[in-house]
Amino acid sequence: MTGTVVDFDEPAGYGHVADEAGDLEPWFFHCTSIADGSRTIEVGARVRFEVVPGHRGRYEATDLRPA
Repeated sequence: MTGTVVDFDEPAGYGHVADEAGDLEPWFFHCTSIADGSRTIEVGARVRFEVVPGHRGRYEATDLRPA
């Protein structure tokens, strides 16, 4: 999928990414899901990502890379 980072809380280490279609709520992601290992990402960045089953029974974005 491709989308845009809509928020990222650097101290907490998590954020949300909205897919291009915009028909679903933004996907949660943890800083460890950023592919380059930097653990930080700019709000508004266009990214490619995958959606996988995550913790607590919800799906989340992973493998975030520049689009």
